[in-house]
Amino acid sequence: MKNIIVGTAGHIDHGKTALVRALTGIDTDRLEEEKRRGISIDLGFAHLDLAPGVRAGFVDVPGHERFVKNMLAGAAGIDVVLLVVAADESIKPQTREHFDICRLLGVRKGLIALTKADLVDKEILDLARLEVEEFVKGSFLEGAPVVPVSAVTGEGLEELRARLLELALAAPAKDSSRHFRLPIDRVFSMRGFGTVVTGTLISGSIGKEQEVEVHPGGRRLRVRGIQVHGQPADRASAGQRTALNVTGAEPSELARGMTLAEPGFFQAVRGIDALIELLPGAKPLKNHAPVHFHAGTAEVEARVRLLDGAERLPPGERAYARIVLRDPLLLLPGDRFIIRMFSPVVTIGGGVVADITGHRYRRGENAAARLDALLGKPIEEGVPLLVRESRYGLSLPDLVTRTGLMPAEIEQAARSERLVAIRRPQLWLVDREWFEAALARITGLLREFHRQNPLLEGMPKQELRSRELPGAPPFLLDAMIERAPNLVAEGEVVRLAAHKVVLREDEERAAGAIEKTFRDAGLAVPAVNEVLAKSGVEPSRARRLLQMLLRDGRLVKVSDDLVFHRSAIDGLRARLAPHKGARISVPQFKDLAGISRKYAIPLLEYLDREHVTRREGDERLVL
Repeated sequence: MKNIIVGTAGHIDHGKTALVRALTGIDTDRLEEEKRRGISIDLGFAHLDLAPGVRAGFVDVPGHERFVKNMLAGAAGIDVVLLVVAADESIKPQTREHFDICRLLGVRKGLIALTKADLVDKEILDLARLEVEEFVKGSFLEGAPVVPVSAVTGEGLEELRARLLELALAAPAKDSSRHFRLPIDRVFSMRGFGTVVTGTLISGSIGKEQEVEVHPGGRRLRVRGIQVHGQPADRASAGQRTALNVTGAEPSELARGMTLAEPGFFQAVRGIDALIELLPGAKPLKNHAPVHFHAGTAEVEARVRLLDGAERLPPGERAYARIVLRDPLLLLPGDRFIIRMFSPVVTIGGGVVADITGHRYRRGENAAARLDALLGKPIEEGVPLLVRESRYGLSLPDLVTRTGLMPAEIEQAARSERLVAIRRPQLWLVDREWFEAALARITGLLREFHRQNPLLEGMPKQELRSRELPGAPPFLLDAMIERAPNLVAEGEVVRLAAHKVVLREDEERAAGAIEKTFRDAGLAVPAVNEVLAKSGVEPSRARRLLQMLLRDGRLVKVSDDLVFHRSAIDGLRARLAPHKGARISVPQFKDLAGISRKYAIPLLEYLDREHVTRREGDERLVL
């Protein structure tokens, strides 16, 4: 079924609620005070099946100027605006303000209902029609149907339903495949059920027993039950009026303005960069001006800081600004908002969120060019830009959080020639220019290392990371090495592919002497420093030669003070082999190996580490 949300708009007492009731049979005035005073104070909701497979959900908003903030909470997520103008009064102040709000929120489809048509003659009705058509000229409602109606006599209701059906069929359906988000507009408790929240599901879908996350706050809730347009359902999809019975929070802990979202992806922010538009009739907006900020169902105080050095924004103009929020909100790029003057509280403009990362602009940086890229082509331009701004790149979840894009869209962006895609195992994107420059630096660093340390196979990975990639994820260096044909990683050592250890004549003799000394000593080896001192080269080179022999496996380091020749260790293993499954004590091991306790204990501990033996009390089991 295709679902669209129709929002009413118009001045107080122009018949919005009566019209919705006449269309749907549902009275949207639910509060006792609303019925007593005969005006809408808070949001009301109704629904109507326009045709098989096409359902319209109505959000009836209050028209009184004191309740415009409630109107704004209902305007979030509407697909079609039903602009209501009383034929006997025509255009009034809240008609203009509501219309401006719909335009600023990006509503692109709608129609006009000339209500109370039964109270005026044809001449007045025609005049009202002309005034309305002149009012919407040049806007998204230019050329929209203007339908005279009467909620009392029923005049025009069938035509209005038919026009609504045409608009519903033409309106693009909300995307249920995107991330789930539900701005909360009501919270209450129902006996036998517990906490219930309602709202217009603006994207994605939600099913029973799924987990959702509350923003701000990050609390996780479980969905126990779902109603769509007042009827039980197993699942709710984008574009539907939805009520969720949730567990994990009391009604007092939730409120209008909060948003339920897919868990683990998003976080509320206190600042956004946005393209704002000031209404032609507003006063100039000064830099750092305080405003009331409305997005989704939320209202918070905020301050507008104009970017690129501007001191004021003239009426009717657009500009990029950083909006600093007093309280955090869940906002994503592309979300629309309204700003109202701090005092007196009137609508002065609105805009669209471009960036939520809190990017720090450098002196001379062109903020407008940066935000044009993020707002204009988020997949082609925005993702590469955000990746480039992050020193070591970004993961797929990072990018989803910052952009609101779907994982498949991030994968599409990963094919850009400006990016390098790494999978460890999750997608990680790095700026190609940075990647190639970092590889060049690493290559130069290794070349210098080899020059200064010709006897070492290469530089330890940890040292290379700390010098060139401090704070980077560990896998990044490994990925860079794999993609560079001139680099080789051997265990925890990295070298240039062309590097080979070449010993000088005196070093060859010294290495041979060191190896021979340990080989001839068998299991009764001398102290390491004693062997190195007699090698024939200075101590620093002798120790590097020892490291080379250990790396090549010709020598085996058993402890800090004991090094054995590989042949001696292999011989010891061979002597133990016939005793497999037997237990031997330390004295028995000393006799078997022909060594003193000085060597026996370190050798047994080494054999334990190598899983040749296993200690059991004071004995060893030969494995």
